[in-house]
Amino acid sequence: MLESFKLDDALRSLDNVQLAKISGRLVRVSGMLLESQGCQRMTGQRCLVEQADGTMLEAQVVGFNREISYLMPFKKPIGLSAGSRVFPGKDEVTLQIDDSWLGRVINGLGEPLDDRGKLTGRDPLPTELPRVNPLKRRPVSEPLDVGVRAINAMLTVGKGQRVGLFAGSGVGKSVLLGMITRQTKADVVVVGLIGERGREVQEFLLHSLGEEGLRKAVVVVAPANESPLMRLKATELCHTIAGYFRDQGKDVLLLVDSLTRYAMAQREIALALGEPPATKGYPPSVFGMLPELVESAGNGESEQGSLSALYTVLAEGDDQQDPIVDCARAILDGHIVLSRRLADVGHYPAIDIAASVSRCMSQVGERSHLSAARQLKELYSTYEKIKELIPLGGYTPGMDAKTDRAVQLAPAIERFLRQEVTSGADLGQSIGMLQSIVNR
Repeated sequence: MLESFKLDDALRSLDNVQLAKISGRLVRVSGMLLESQGCQRMTGQRCLVEQADGTMLEAQVVGFNREISYLMPFKKPIGLSAGSRVFPGKDEVTLQIDDSWLGRVINGLGEPLDDRGKLTGRDPLPTELPRVNPLKRRPVSEPLDVGVRAINAMLTVGKGQRVGLFAGSGVGKSVLLGMITRQTKADVVVVGLIGERGREVQEFLLHSLGEEGLRKAVVVVAPANESPLMRLKATELCHTIAGYFRDQGKDVLLLVDSLTRYAMAQREIALALGEPPATKGYPPSVFGMLPELVESAGNGESEQGSLSALYTVLAEGDDQQDPIVDCARAILDGHIVLSRRLADVGHYPAIDIAASVSRCMSQVGERSHLSAARQLKELYSTYEKIKELIPLGGYTPGMDAKTDRAVQLAPAIERFLRQEVTSGADLGQSIGMLQSIVNR
């Protein structure tokens, strides 16, 4: 009788035995886009492509055309040929996260890059970007001390605000980002180094974060030599990690360098799939993905915890009307513009306070502080208008009281707006210096 039961169990188990391994064939390779036939998978699912050395290349289905599936690999292919076998891959593994992730450096798939062993945790990390009901999102009501005098005093940022650093190449975005990283008072810092030079990764860890800063940080890295899909995944992983710690009741600072590289990665994928270019080569899908990404940051529904986000945005050719710059300016809660003109004369941080704005400053600043900031901005703008005329004799003292005051206070304002990379200035000190200048 017992043997009969065992035989029945053995026969039933045969129903789950896979008699044949399903596979497809690689029929075309165009740049980073792979086309396969015979391995039917849904968009977002993964496949394994056989390479010349026998290893498997992991790829994701990003589109299809009748029987042809379009795949985008996560890593650079070693060697592919017509007819290479394509197998269904395992579905995306849900990562487990907790406070043990702090101090770790990972890639866009959640794999460790710091040789400190596998990442573990007690809570599942969502695979989708965080979504918050706009009617339940907690408003920005408290100031965030970022340790940079010009920002604290003139462009005050609030907890839960999303701000962009706008500048061309080589104007000091990454250096300013490092200053903010070191000085900002936050429980957790999530850093995304997306599409930038690989050299900057180690420098950011050593000089910007430091050993103490790394203890409370999670760094997600996808340098410029990574595939566009990996750059997309890394940017989205930053936001899901930051959202998790925010929902745990912590004050989180999210830094993404840069938002433009995220848009460029999506442009590469979309153009490879045949999507028509719209503005400056960017397809429409880019301008749909950027708001979705940015809206996943910010405060959540809980009264505890906050998520403040800072994105660097590359203005190609210093063009402030660049399509990505224009889109980011519209969807973010403020923009800090770095001026090449100021950088060229050694004025660092090269923040152009006349062209910058914080949309939440009125919600977190006191009336006396806001009044002082407006006065200094007016004095700064007045002096900038007549600055070039002074050496030519085009300015005569005593003709206009407002202009005289702007010229008189110009040296003090310039000293106030400059700051050494290694020095910090807390919020109260910054506001006090601002008021002492305008009350002279």
